[in-house]
Amino acid sequence: MRVSITKSKNFEFVYIIKDFYNNKSRTTKIYEKLGTMDYLCKEKNMSRDEVISWAKSYAKQLTIKEKNDNCDTIIPFSPDKIIERDAERKFNCGYLFLQNIYYNLRLDNICRNIKNKYKFDFDINAILSDLIYSRILCPSSKLSSFDYSSTLLESPKYELHHIYRALSVLFKESDYIQAELYKNSHFIKNRDTSTLYYDCTNYYFEIEDDDDFRKYGKSKENRPNPIVGMGLMMDGDGIPLAFDVYEGNKNEQVSLKPLEERIIKDFELSKFIYCSDAGLASKKNKKFNNIQNRAYIITQSLKKLKKDDQEIALKHTGFLEAGSQSTKRINIDDIDFTDEINKNRLFYKEIPLESPVEERLIVTYSPKYAAYQKNIRNKQILRASNMIQTNGKLKKNQKNPNDPARFIEKITTDKDGEVIEEYYSLDQEKIKDESMYDGFYAVTTNLEDEDVKAIIKISERRWQIEECFRIMKTDFKARPVYLQNRDRIEAHFLTCFISLIIYRLLANKLNNKYTVAEILKTIRGMELVDTQYNGYIPAYKRTQITDDLHEIFGFRTDYEITSKKKMRNIIKNTKTV
Repeated sequence: MRVSITKSKNFEFVYIIKDFYNNKSRTTKIYEKLGTMDYLCKEKNMSRDEVISWAKSYAKQLTIKEKNDNCDTIIPFSPDKIIERDAERKFNCGYLFLQNIYYNLRLDNICRNIKNKYKFDFDINAILSDLIYSRILCPSSKLSSFDYSSTLLESPKYELHHIYRALSVLFKESDYIQAELYKNSHFIKNRDTSTLYYDCTNYYFEIEDDDDFRKYGKSKENRPNPIVGMGLMMDGDGIPLAFDVYEGNKNEQVSLKPLEERIIKDFELSKFIYCSDAGLASKKNKKFNNIQNRAYIITQSLKKLKKDDQEIALKHTGFLEAGSQSTKRINIDDIDFTDEINKNRLFYKEIPLESPVEERLIVTYSPKYAAYQKNIRNKQILRASNMIQTNGKLKKNQKNPNDPARFIEKITTDKDGEVIEEYYSLDQEKIKDESMYDGFYAVTTNLEDEDVKAIIKISERRWQIEECFRIMKTDFKARPVYLQNRDRIEAHFLTCFISLIIYRLLANKLNNKYTVAEILKTIRGMELVDTQYNGYIPAYKRTQITDDLHEIFGFRTDYEITSKKKMRNIIKNTKTV
């Protein structure tokens, strides 16, 4: 440690700086800002030279203290001493990265405002944060989450029944929390709200009798159980924006408008492109996003087009090349797609479409996408052939459009119509019919001047919202839900939603270069062993991901031993904005 004095036009600033050596090069970092020279002279009643002498002495004390803190440690373990009963000795420290994001989202301030409004006596901030960390690190019931919280470096100081009381409050303030989260998220990164993606899913409950919330409806997982629906809005970077939960028998198409109206009002967003799949493309939804500064891009199933429109769309003539200035129409049959250069080309055509609003139907053809679809189908055909040869299960799953058995037909008559002994064969007509759509992709949009490539690129990013649902359902285990009351069920999904935001921001900080599985495996496995004496010893593998996390967040937990004092400072700093 040493003293550094810098001068500006009007002031002298006094700092304590620290030297760092990395690959034989020296860099410096400000360790502590002491203040201006005038302030220090007045505060300590010293002359300029006396202040400099004091600062040098202070720097020397800091150096000695740091050396003492970093000296080798001897831990007095005894083979004759039994460990303390019921004492936690292993703690997760991966949550500290989540905690840093949690506090940078000002969720502690949000909780403080809620507490001031309701005047309850429990710590709702501690409860909410623990529920989120547990959802990401060890998803389970609220009881199990309460137990898991004791394995974090800060044990809960609330009781189990406080969690259920907190859920009822969080339910009431869900809209407020979502709006504040969006505003506060700008402290972490700029939100791309030029395009908003919307999709719906549902969650089933393992109960027999439905109620006023959990209703029988069309399950996305083909389960014969009561369900609740969830609509999720996501920004252009794949970070959740807002959500809503609704009755299981409600048509998901009508779920959009209330959520979108809330975003327009509470989030103060008025200009954006709405993007969704064809299932959410009702006339009303299109009309709602055809006014003011809004527009839409919605996928269009070619199979569901009117016959005349479908024939025009699937014709191999009349295409233009995306990105090309040429107006010459192309027959894609004339192009050699065995040439590697041609495989990455994209072709399109626009087709007039009868619609309640003025819109474009854009049909694209991608040879790369065609090859991908053909490869997937060939694998399914092979599985269907194996099913026939092995006399296996031939019953078709009508609810699964990708069931290989759809390519199997039962033959009971010969070509002359005579009844014969039934047998199974590949349905060549079905195979031919599906191959017609290889490489084709279509969207409808009311955008007039937007480039086709840009429109397709926007639409293709819908996979991110599908991944959001997969993370919540699979990685965060949003179900089964062990709660019964509607308010607590909705609050449960609120904690899942916040967890998803925090995870997405974490992945974004890591430049999205790691998979969900890699990130979660890493932070879930980052455990420290409490020596019960001097500090904590890492019990996890140091990897590139742990190095990246430590570098990005500005602290390390991977020293051979970290003193308890230093760990307390790390914990404190993760809560400092």
